[in-house]
Amino acid sequence: MKRRAFLTSAGVGVAASTLAAPAIAQSAPEIKWRCASSFPKSLDTIYGGAEFVAKRVAELTDGKFQIRVFAAGEIVPALQVLDAVKDGTIECGHTVSYYYVGKDPTFAFDAAMPFGLNARQQNAWMTHGGGKELMAEFFAGHNLVAIGAGNTGTQMGGWFRKEIKTVEDLKGLKFRIGGYAGTIMAKLGVVPQQIGGGDIYPALEKGTIDGAEFVGPYDDEKLGFQKVAKYYYYPGWWEGGPQVSMLFGKEKFESLPPTYKAALQAACADATLDMLGKYDVQNMTALKRLVAGGTQLRPFPNEVMQACYQAAIEVYEDEAAKNEKFRKVYDAWKKFREEEYLWFRVAEYSFDRFVYAAPPLERKK
Repeated sequence: MKRRAFLTSAGVGVAASTLAAPAIAQSAPEIKWRCASSFPKSLDTIYGGAEFVAKRVAELTDGKFQIRVFAAGEIVPALQVLDAVKDGTIECGHTVSYYYVGKDPTFAFDAAMPFGLNARQQNAWMTHGGGKELMAEFFAGHNLVAIGAGNTGTQMGGWFRKEIKTVEDLKGLKFRIGGYAGTIMAKLGVVPQQIGGGDIYPALEKGTIDGAEFVGPYDDEKLGFQKVAKYYYYPGWWEGGPQVSMLFGKEKFESLPPTYKAALQAACADATLDMLGKYDVQNMTALKRLVAGGTQLRPFPNEVMQACYQAAIEVYEDEAAKNEKFRKVYDAWKKFREEEYLWFRVAEYSFDRFVYAAPPLERKK
């Protein structure tokens, strides 16, 4: 009697699980997306940011949500990722929003503004400083959703065939530079060139350009810039803490189940920390190798920095006067920047200034 009761209850359990399966399947559909990167596969850290997101999303959804990453040029060229996402050619893209300032300079606030925020400050601006909401409204106007998925930290100022000693040395210089910085440097006589990462070396080698900036020692060494340019300048004042973003078509993103959206958000946040950590480790060893190999490391002269800073202010004010979308974000960003600088001067800067100048730690013998 007990045996029959057990078998009966077991049968009910099997039936119940069978009935429940379709509901579970519906709540976790199998989705396959393609992601176009703006970067070549050889740059394992910045290109790897998209692969990190794809791997983490798959883990968080038990493999139900799959994202396949394609390098720059495999589906669309490096600088056409945004258009491909917007037009529905692909479901998502991994890129830097300042590549698209030709459409509207407001895009740059999602990534980096010259003489703007470092990586921590950019994160604060986007998570709790009002930047996320402002940029979400702006991207919605382009039928896009953007989520930060990487940060390189402060970048280098680039590679030059000749020394930069004065502002005069910038005049007529054909310089590969991305984002809004090109507009600023043009005021000082530079001829800016926006070229995808994988195409910079051939242009520099052939003399099509006179100099180039990309990211920092680790990526620049991989791209071989040290073979065709001798002088390596710092800092990249145009990229104090540039955010790399995942872009999604708004309708595609909104059609995802809530758990998949949450998985994307979590994966992108993890990718930001992972990328920043990897660059902070890899750049220091790469820079040592470059200098040992003959690279001439140089700081930008103060005269050049001051001229660029003044030019940046003029460009911002001019754009704010004629572009309502830019002005709305700029006014909030500028206020945040001023307050954040005040805080960082109190604790962070005073700490950094002392410890970087202090002698190395040594164990007493």
